[in-house]
Amino acid sequence: MHYHKLGTIPQKRHTQFRKPNGQLYQEELFSTEGFSDMASLLYHCYAPTEIIQVEEPWSVAPKTIHDKQLKHRCLKGFNVKPEADYLKSRKPVLVNDDCKITLSAPQESTTTYYFKNADADEVIFIHEGTGTLKTMYGNIRFAYGDYLVIPRGTIYQMHFDTKINRLLIVESSGPITTPRRYRNDFGQLMEHSPFCERDIRKPENLETFDEQGNFLLYIKKQDNIYPYHYLNHPFDVIGWDGYVYPYAFSIHDFEPITGRVHQPPPVHQTFDGKNFVICSFVPRLYDYHPYAIPAPYNHSNIDSDEVLYYVDGDFMSRNHVEKGMITLHPGGIPHGPHPGAMERSIGAKETRELAVMVDTFRPLLMTEHAVSIEDPNYFLSWLPNGENNPGMKMNDITS
Repeated sequence: MHYHKLGTIPQKRHTQFRKPNGQLYQEELFSTEGFSDMASLLYHCYAPTEIIQVEEPWSVAPKTIHDKQLKHRCLKGFNVKPEADYLKSRKPVLVNDDCKITLSAPQESTTTYYFKNADADEVIFIHEGTGTLKTMYGNIRFAYGDYLVIPRGTIYQMHFDTKINRLLIVESSGPITTPRRYRNDFGQLMEHSPFCERDIRKPENLETFDEQGNFLLYIKKQDNIYPYHYLNHPFDVIGWDGYVYPYAFSIHDFEPITGRVHQPPPVHQTFDGKNFVICSFVPRLYDYHPYAIPAPYNHSNIDSDEVLYYVDGDFMSRNHVEKGMITLHPGGIPHGPHPGAMERSIGAKETRELAVMVDTFRPLLMTEHAVSIEDPNYFLSWLPNGENNPGMKMNDITS
């Protein structure tokens, strides 16, 4: 990210900065990788260390399934039932030590507590719903198609305008960044990047709450939720500046890279994580070589797991796609277009697909939540008659 500031800050860092009543504002360095990477300086009305009470934590560690079945998977994401509470609605479905892919269908805003993920950076993709991400850095409006990128340790609330909300959440054990190949040595996004700084929406409308009382903050650390009660309002920041802050980027602002022949998935990359990437598949013109086959070729992702989350439109390489569907194509076995997809794509001028892809470089494990929404026969869908009978059973093939 690049430098940003909001509110009131002193001219020099680490110097006296006083309230109208003469008391000092409390400076906080919010830094990553100790003191060696990006940081922001925040100025609080009160010390951010005054704790009233700490309650017993509870585990939110995903319950993984080790079924030792190397096969393609399909999850019906919209079968995750809505729940009122935001934290309780978060259902991890595919996980490893680098990232957690979570589905969430919250119905209510987080107005009675605040949340801080001290384990991971979060990327929240808004599939359905609108609202405001409220943070100690300021507020960001969000709507369909937005990625909300929230650095670990950020205190936030999700305020929804809508009763129906569908979220795809990716937690990263390492920092979430833009792809290195699209940035110059100074961090500026270059001309060949599929998006630029103008597309990134930074926090606005910094609201400062100079209040004391009993404020409940849920902190996620080592897959436990710790209830902390603080004396001071978590959003008591009068001003801040630096390079660490949440932001929004809309998938609709991703400018696709196209060519005469089919382009490989890295051209869709939007974010870098630790041992994984996030890509955006958006409406775009098809390949324009006179003999081009726009549908992707079969490929063996030997060293990575490929996850696709289907958002909207007709995905060119797949049959029977539904909103909110997740497919997992694990490393070690090839996958490719469904029967008929290559022929259908020839001569077509464009695709209207919208999808989010997560490629991990270490294997993902399914969770109990994933098993409950899985279509167990998806691996059969590449068979010739699987095109018209996606719900076939194994005995239909062998009988």
